[in-house]
Amino acid sequence: MKKWILYSIVGILFVACSPVQKLQKNDGLYSVVFYNVENLFDTIPDPGKNDAEYLPYGRNEWNTEKYSAKLRNIAQVLSELGREKTPQGPAVIGLAEVENQYVLNDLVNEPAIAPANYAIVHYEGEDRRGIDCALLYDPKQLKTITSTLIPHKYQNNDTTHKTRGFLVVKGKMAKDKVCFIVNHWPSRGAAAPARIWAASQVKAITDSLNRVEPRLKIIVMGDMNDDPMDESMTSGLGARKYINEVKRGDFYNPWWETLEDKGIGTLLYRGKWNLFDQIVLSYTLLNNKGLHYDSHEVFNRDYLFQQEGNYRGYPFRTHAGKTWLNGYSDHLPVILYLKKIVLCSFDSELI
Repeated sequence: MKKWILYSIVGILFVACSPVQKLQKNDGLYSVVFYNVENLFDTIPDPGKNDAEYLPYGRNEWNTEKYSAKLRNIAQVLSELGREKTPQGPAVIGLAEVENQYVLNDLVNEPAIAPANYAIVHYEGEDRRGIDCALLYDPKQLKTITSTLIPHKYQNNDTTHKTRGFLVVKGKMAKDKVCFIVNHWPSRGAAAPARIWAASQVKAITDSLNRVEPRLKIIVMGDMNDDPMDESMTSGLGARKYINEVKRGDFYNPWWETLEDKGIGTLLYRGKWNLFDQIVLSYTLLNNKGLHYDSHEVFNRDYLFQQEGNYRGYPFRTHAGKTWLNGYSDHLPVILYLKKIVLCSFDSELI
């Protein structure tokens, strides 16, 4: 009789602590997003920035109507990213090509995403065009600890082409310590060594982080202006195509297979797909201990593509030359899904 009572108590505790009970909050799945939003500029002159073409009297005749439409379009995309698998929305959204804090404030207050109450991490960089990287995050899913913008170091102190620095944000997500590094490497207007040099700087940052915290889970994301199999990603950053190739200090790049084996990209140039927009993961995110890699996808809904004309099938961008198309971006967003199964927890917090 005593054994029966003991077994009953154990059974009740097992049900109370089962993964099913815990996972009802969010299925143990979290989404991380990166999106190059293509020239999210306001309509106000910004001293020190080359923003003339995005002013009312500039080349694009950029006005309040166009700016408001751009905000609505980007907010629409952000409101849909990852929602099928993570109804709570992305935990983290990395952005490229935003002008300043003001456009970010306007963006997070758009009705489509305002209910998510995204917080902002942004620092003014020294890019000559005036475009920065930024990070939006859901405070219910990520608790930030520190953040900084590490400036791009120039070879031979040549600052002719000032470019974006590296946005580093550390925090706790699903009770694990994580670090996000948001990038926008030099454009294809520069030769490949410029991006290899940028990659080596990111690798130096991640090596330094690993020395201090060997268990830290690191995610490097951004518009690399290179494909996953290019030298900047493979040799400069140390990102591998297959999980079984990844050693401590390396990164796993799931987008390599996406582009090379499946032919799926994030931007189209002269009829050929590239996949410059990538989210790569450290070795510490590849086992089932705590937060770990689950899956990934390019977000490629029909409305994000031009439906007619010479550029039918291309990402539906804001402008074609001087013509305002009222599109979204010349890049498609990418989504990474992370999973954490808690075997027994009475804690109601996601972070």
